[in-house]
Amino acid sequence: MKHSDEEFARIAEQGTVLRCQVGSGVHGLGLEGTADRDEMGLCVEPPEYVIGLRAFEQYIHRDSPEHTRSGHEDLDLTVYSLRKWARLALEGNPTVLLPLFVPEHEIVTITPVGQELRANAHRFPSRRAGDRFLGYLRAQRERMEGPRGKKHTNRPELVERHGFDTKYAYHMVRLGLQGVELLETGAITLPMPEPDRSWLLALRRGEHTRAQALDRARELEERLADLGRTSHLPALADSDWVERWLCDTYRRVWDES
Repeated sequence: MKHSDEEFARIAEQGTVLRCQVGSGVHGLGLEGTADRDEMGLCVEPPEYVIGLRAFEQYIHRDSPEHTRSGHEDLDLTVYSLRKWARLALEGNPTVLLPLFVPEHEIVTITPVGQELRANAHRFPSRRAGDRFLGYLRAQRERMEGPRGKKHTNRPELVERHGFDTKYAYHMVRLGLQGVELLETGAITLPMPEPDRSWLLALRRGEHTRAQALDRARELEERLADLGRTSHLPALADSDWVERWLCDTYRRVWDES
């Protein structure tokens, strides 16, 4: 069945159980005057979108026009259905895991359901998540150093200024650092702790070379591969608990509404 953007916007707004910042600001890596604002939300969609003929997986809002780069203070918001978010989180998607670990002052909206979810953040980290971090890191590193390395960027001004896309490079290294922390501790510290935060900010400003960024990425790849074998985390996330919680949560929310 067809839907309108207004319909999806209404579902996302009325059903939101957790919404927070997930962009460079929450990592402590924004540069003054340059950052847009990336937010992620999780919502419980109405029953007709779960057990009926309709479907809702996500709603996306962008202040800037489609196919246009976001500018300073522009909002990029993605609201996932709670079920889709859970599937992605169980697989260890790095960005999707962030709402479990953001500090409270970065939370825009939270309900008791969102609080329950964050209280059970420990059920999602796994060695499979480490594999996802490793896979993304390796792909980004290979793309940056390969013959097509210059084609990954839509930031030609950074390439002209520094010789490479420093924003892409710092995202690459950040991903590796956070993957290592997740496998070692079962959590992600936000904003990023020192000294990694200062190192990444220096990379973003062009104060480290492309070669240094690639060397750091390779070191993190090796560490992630080793932790994939030795981490204390379970091989898989606790999908049994997540499924029970989802069923109970959807029933409770629908009954209350």
